[in-house]
Amino acid sequence: MPLWLDLLRIPMAAPESAGLRRMRLVWQGLCLSVALLVGFFARVHSALGRAAPCLAAGLLVAAALYTWLYARRKNAADTAFLEQTGKAG
Repeated sequence: MPLWLDLLRIPMAAPESAGLRRMRLVWQGLCLSVALLVGFFARVHSALGRAAPCLAAGLLVAAALYTWLYARRKNAADTAFLEQTGKAG
C-alpha cells in the first residue's frame, strides 16, 4: 500500500477534549486580537498614546507563550491518543 494511502487511514489527531477546545478558542482569540491590533494600530495609538506599543508587545508575548503552551498540550494529547490506539510510529 502506498504511504499516502496508509496515512489517510491513520487518525492524525486525538478527539478534542473540552479543555483543549477552550485552549484553542482562547488561542484563536489571541491571534485575532493581534491581527486587529496590527491592522488598526494607528487608531489604537492615537487613542491610547504611549500605552499602545506596550499593549502590542504584551499581546504578542501572550500570544507567543500561549501558542507554545497549546502546542505542547495538543501534541501530548495526540501522542497519548496514538499510543493508546496502537498506531504510534
